[in-house]
Amino acid sequence: MIGRQREVKELNRLYDRNQAELVAVYGRRRVGKTYLVDETFSGRITFRHAGLSPSEQEPVGLLRAQLDHFYNSLELHGMERCEKPKSWLDAFLLLEKYLQKMDDGTRQVVFLDELPWLDTPKSGFVQAFEGFWNTWACHRKNLMVIVCGSANSWILDKLVNNHGGLYNRVTYEIKLAPFTLRECEEYYQSRNVRLSRYDIAQSYMIFGGIPYYMGYMDGEKSLAQNVDAAFFTRSARLRNEFDRLFDSVFVNPEAAKAIVRLLYGRNAGYTRKELVEKLGIHDGGRLTCHLNALLAGDFIIKYVPFGFGKREEHYKLTDPFCLFYLRFVKENREVNEHFWQQNVTSQQLAIWRGFAFENVCFNHISQIKRALGISGVISSASAWSKRHDDEAGMQIDLLITRNDNVVNMCEIKFYSGDFVVSREYYRTLLQRREILEAALSPKTTVHSTLITTFALARNEYSSAFTNVVTLDDLFA
Repeated sequence: MIGRQREVKELNRLYDRNQAELVAVYGRRRVGKTYLVDETFSGRITFRHAGLSPSEQEPVGLLRAQLDHFYNSLELHGMERCEKPKSWLDAFLLLEKYLQKMDDGTRQVVFLDELPWLDTPKSGFVQAFEGFWNTWACHRKNLMVIVCGSANSWILDKLVNNHGGLYNRVTYEIKLAPFTLRECEEYYQSRNVRLSRYDIAQSYMIFGGIPYYMGYMDGEKSLAQNVDAAFFTRSARLRNEFDRLFDSVFVNPEAAKAIVRLLYGRNAGYTRKELVEKLGIHDGGRLTCHLNALLAGDFIIKYVPFGFGKREEHYKLTDPFCLFYLRFVKENREVNEHFWQQNVTSQQLAIWRGFAFENVCFNHISQIKRALGISGVISSASAWSKRHDDEAGMQIDLLITRNDNVVNMCEIKFYSGDFVVSREYYRTLLQRREILEAALSPKTTVHSTLITTFALARNEYSSAFTNVVTLDDLFA
């Protein structure tokens, strides 16, 4: 298994404890949640079941289909035939009887995958699950129940943060994140896909460290050929993934997609007030649910731009797959099976790489801090832009504000070679630093920091940067 060492260690630690465990595993769709549980507990799962996707079922009879499917899973695991359950209360009673019959005193692992899909409208699933856990399961010291799902807001609202009968019942939660650059490299190596770190970084800009998407990479093809095969051929497997992704995860996929499409239009993101105005929607609980679901799924982040207060929290789209899809696939209606290969050296893609690399850096703040030697320093990361009445204004790609009275003013440059500071750019950097220093406390020092692919070329202007972080540092 690539990465996930901490998660595997924790799951095995929970397995070895002599107490009932209710473990919630959640994360973005296709991130590898099921694979994690299957591999960690290979040969040790007593009962497993996965819900049926509501998007692929008729609304009428969906509860019956879910109950029949649950009954079939019990039968496949060895339960004797009996009357099919009429409700989830009946279904969990069958599960209790099956587990009691199979109980030999050793650890029993129950894995319920895609749990949110089981909670169909007016099905009474949550109440039945609550009764199953509170009345029976929580008293069995050898029972470990693992629930999993891509509908992260459901997992959080109905289980982790439940204020009813399941309050504080989850004994451990794991939010599975996409692969880091380092884990992407290990994954490709394990599948005999040979790519330079320069190309791995570009693949991250497209697939976002999602193992399922990366699995389509063919080691006999170049990165550009693989991108064309995945997105731009007539039979491209990921061409319609954007809609499938949202339809399978969100209760109201169109509302979630509308928020994502709007956030795509501004790199710095929007405030909640701006989202309400731009989308023409009501500022209430439904918007909160949509935003929380997008945050929990790692599609967006919430941050406060430098110099602003808590009320100016911005929501920013950071999911690389969504950013790539909306930029190149959604509007590319004409099928050009060689689009990426033909444009790989174009200015269009060069501009895209520049913005996409900024997003890569936002997703690797801990690696940047490690490279700067400030892993133990409390800090916050944000972008900053400032307008002037008589000027076009300025923008700083990334600011790392530290509690040791230092601010790293980061310039992010994705180059195919060493980055060269010109005389004009040197003056621009000095001007930006002066403007930033004017907005800071006199006790604060600004360190101009370059984050680039390879290195900083040394010349008479390279002293403009105090620190240099390279692509290799992001792979740490």
